[in-house]
Amino acid sequence: MDKESELAFVTAGFPSPAEDFMDVALDLNKELVRNPSSTFFARVKGVSMIEDGINDGDMLIIDKSVEPFDGCLAVCFVDGEFTLKRYRNMGDHALLVPANPDYSPIRVDADNQFAIWGVVRYLVKKV
Repeated sequence: MDKESELAFVTAGFPSPAEDFMDVALDLNKELVRNPSSTFFARVKGVSMIEDGINDGDMLIIDKSVEPFDGCLAVCFVDGEFTLKRYRNMGDHALLVPANPDYSPIRVDADNQFAIWGVVRYLVKKV
């Protein structure tokens, strides 16, 4: 037997309890994407939502077909720029609320160009 073949059969460590589940296929698209035609992925840039556990470089799964609701985490388009904030419906205006005290809420009213581009459904973090 050559050395390369011998190395292919060497195991190290303890058996994994997950070995019983090795035949189960996991399709993250099926698990995380309910509406494929309206779902998008985006990477977070910045730290305005850090106290919600959302860090620079995290990945968002955003669904444009979900009706925005008060308190949802939303990707918003405000006056030509995209931002990730908590959407708060204040009746006559909206507040886009950061989760970092170094940032101020953004007040949005009829004078702003504004749209909720999509609601965040999942956050994918790198460990």
